[in-house]
Amino acid sequence: MEPRVLPRSEHPISRRNIDPDALKVLYRLKNFGYLGYLVGGGVRDLMLARTPKDFDISTSAHPNQVKRLFRNCFIVGRRFRLAHVRFGKKVVEVSTFRKLAEPEQGEDLLIKRDNTFGTPEEDAFRRDFTVNALFYDIATFSVIDYVDGLRDLESRTIRTIGDPGVRFREDPVRMLRAVALACRLGFTIDPGSVEAIRALRAEILKSSPARVLEELYKILRQGAARSTFEKLHQVGLLAYILPEADAALAGRGGALRASLERLDACRNEGLATADELSTAVLAGTVLVPLGVSLKRAAVMAPARDHRREEAHRPPPPDPGAESRRLGVPEAEPEATLPAALALPFARRDLNQVRLMLLAQPRLRAVHAEPGVVELLGGRPYLEDAVRWLEIHGGDEGRELALHWRSLDLAPVTVVEAPAEEEADEAEPTADEAPRSSRRRRRGGRRRRATGTDAAPGADAGTGGSSPVAEPAAAPAQPAADGEAPRKRRRRRRRRRPAAVAGTAKVDTPAE
Repeated sequence: MEPRVLPRSEHPISRRNIDPDALKVLYRLKNFGYLGYLVGGGVRDLMLARTPKDFDISTSAHPNQVKRLFRNCFIVGRRFRLAHVRFGKKVVEVSTFRKLAEPEQGEDLLIKRDNTFGTPEEDAFRRDFTVNALFYDIATFSVIDYVDGLRDLESRTIRTIGDPGVRFREDPVRMLRAVALACRLGFTIDPGSVEAIRALRAEILKSSPARVLEELYKILRQGAARSTFEKLHQVGLLAYILPEADAALAGRGGALRASLERLDACRNEGLATADELSTAVLAGTVLVPLGVSLKRAAVMAPARDHRREEAHRPPPPDPGAESRRLGVPEAEPEATLPAALALPFARRDLNQVRLMLLAQPRLRAVHAEPGVVELLGGRPYLEDAVRWLEIHGGDEGRELALHWRSLDLAPVTVVEAPAEEEADEAEPTADEAPRSSRRRRRGGRRRRATGTDAAPGADAGTGGSSPVAEPAAAPAQPAADGEAPRKRRRRRRRRRPAAVAGTAKVDTPAE
């Protein structure tokens, strides 16, 4: 199939609007003889004169070949292997051209592996929507279209590539993305895709709950959360993703709609970027107006966070202890909703929401109570609490948030030293000094005892390094009945010299 190709003079994409690091990747692939295209949402947003969030690249090079070209490259993914080229904290995602994977045997069309490499044309036809299947060729500066994506951009339509019934069963998360993309761009979903979503909405339960939760967080960050939630409710998807929110929107749902509206206003007015909205703030924006008992939900939530960047962070303070510290009782909602939620909100995030809510009265009392700054300064939840006040506190909350940020209070983690470490700066005793500098060898050679070994006192705690001379000792006596001397045990308890009493004192023989 011959693609439609737009030369540079017929499209608005300029290299000035492409991330410089993405250009470096594209040019290096080109210089080493590989095809390299800018693909996906980056091309779509550039064609719509929007600022892309990510610049993804597809190439004819296999992942290991990409890794050989870039020292700062890492191969990630199991279902879909990708090359991540890192530039500091920035990541440029590079994928190999793939063709549509064949589903495994059985009636289930869910794709569990997608590592079958193909051509650019095959790669375009395996993508989800036509507007996401446009390629920008760095060699000719042209836009390449295999699937009539340019036509759908002009008509502002979200359309699946191929039969929507099949494509949604291959990856049910595509239904969620179709609704989110249409609401964010102000597009409409073609009627065939809408009917397929209504018919297959229960298929979303086959997707990983953690993956669905990540898509929900993307929806909340995009600045069109309210319209997306309402559209998800209309097509029936929300009932399977978050039944509590679906039930609220089925009634009046005023509290949830107002909360999502305030979050959208924060994004669209530039008060916070997408990266500045933590998952705790996003989760609270949805769960608090629903009347969910955060305390009970935290008990039922998974203790381990699936996100790698959060897994090594210390947990937030205990909300119960912090409530007593702040002198603010924790309010429990009157609504009787089930404690277990359909989505795996992390326990860390739920406890962080509880702490944010506990801090609100104290944040508002900053002018009336001078000690509040010292009380909240350095607490690990302070930044999220100020962000919550800015989003949901009205005009007064925004002014107070500006005041708190002007105080320049950086989060500090305070760790109390254990009792045995308090004397680190004290003068070490004779038996402690070698112990602090000596490293225990594991699996090393054992030292066999001989008749000419050093004195037992030198071997038993000082390692033969005591600055005070030891008296001469009698040679070791052979074992009874001609038996070989016993081998030392691998781990022995250290015996303290009898003469040690605060400091080492050893009588030396007279000269």
